[in-house]
Amino acid sequence: MNWVWLPDGKTEVQRVGEVKSSAFKGGEVTLDEDKIFWNFESKQPPRSVCSENCPPGTRMARKKGEPECCFDCVPCSEGKISNTTDSMECTSCPEDFWSSPQRDHCLPKKIEFLSYHEPLGICLTTTSLLGTCICVVVLGIFIHHHSTPIVRANNSELSFLLLLSLKLCFLCSLLFIGRPRLWTCQLRHAAFGISFVLCVSCILVKTMVVLAVFRASKPGGESSLKWFGAVQQRGTVLVLTSVQAAICTAWLVSASPVPHKNTQYHSDKIVYECIVGSTVGFAVLLGYIGFLAVLSCVLAFLARNLPDSFNEAKLITFSMLIFCAVWVAFVPAYISSPGKYADAVEIFAILASSFGLLVALFGPKCYIILLKPEQNTKKAIMGRGTTTYQS
Repeated sequence: MNWVWLPDGKTEVQRVGEVKSSAFKGGEVTLDEDKIFWNFESKQPPRSVCSENCPPGTRMARKKGEPECCFDCVPCSEGKISNTTDSMECTSCPEDFWSSPQRDHCLPKKIEFLSYHEPLGICLTTTSLLGTCICVVVLGIFIHHHSTPIVRANNSELSFLLLLSLKLCFLCSLLFIGRPRLWTCQLRHAAFGISFVLCVSCILVKTMVVLAVFRASKPGGESSLKWFGAVQQRGTVLVLTSVQAAICTAWLVSASPVPHKNTQYHSDKIVYECIVGSTVGFAVLLGYIGFLAVLSCVLAFLARNLPDSFNEAKLITFSMLIFCAVWVAFVPAYISSPGKYADAVEIFAILASSFGLLVALFGPKCYIILLKPEQNTKKAIMGRGTTTYQS
């Protein structure tokens, strides 16, 4: 029976169903739901559940001590999803996927590496190509004025080789940009190590020639020059560079650098990077460059007060101080930089040290060649009346 409001405000009871008893089926209730009057503003029956359904992106958490229909809808945690209503559990996304903001489906993780298309990559690429072009221009200037005293002083062949090695140093930085692949990971540090050793070897030999020429200018010291002829200089550079090539070969054969998908820095990103393989191999490569650089700096410092007529030691000292300062600062910055920023730090160190060597060693000479040609004479170069070693 159901109470019903009549239009005149009175009420009456009407039958909306019946109960039938049966020996076989027990009691059966039959309701005519259209006749039932619900005394609510919505005219609809009340909800008989404690909690609403949990939408996708959430899971059901039962309330302790309450009926089963009472539960909380808990959002799925990061990296997990639920794509059905009233899900009891959230499922984890696959390794290369991450949960959407709504936590109802998985999305591919973002991929991060130092790209040619982002502002940082464009800036570093432009700087690298600019340094390469400057090397080519300086090389062209030296070739055009190859017969002048300032170019011939202290072995012009080493100057040409030094410019070539600086050009390679600028270009090798491009291997650190772009998505890491096996061949780029293997080539980038090998090219970097060999190019810089070739560069520093030329500077070291130049410094040794300065000291040898000064000793030869003293009585009884003429024999010292025979150990620093053009052949010996080429041979020294070749041997020093071959040592670095052997180090790189041993490193690549024993524990080669390989590309790696790193998910430790950001859980929602895949950072592509090159792992060095053997930390010892990388340390030996850098250590050998550092040893030659420090040796060049020490010898140039000892020779800084020799006569200016044939002395590049002051320029070499200044350039090697810049070189050493950059790479001393590089080590802690590289270790503390995550992902693509470690590559950016290494590129910056390569470019900064290369520009430092280029400007310090060749800037004063280009200034004299182009703007002060009256100083580009044998008399001006010899200065105090000493002799100049030329080739």
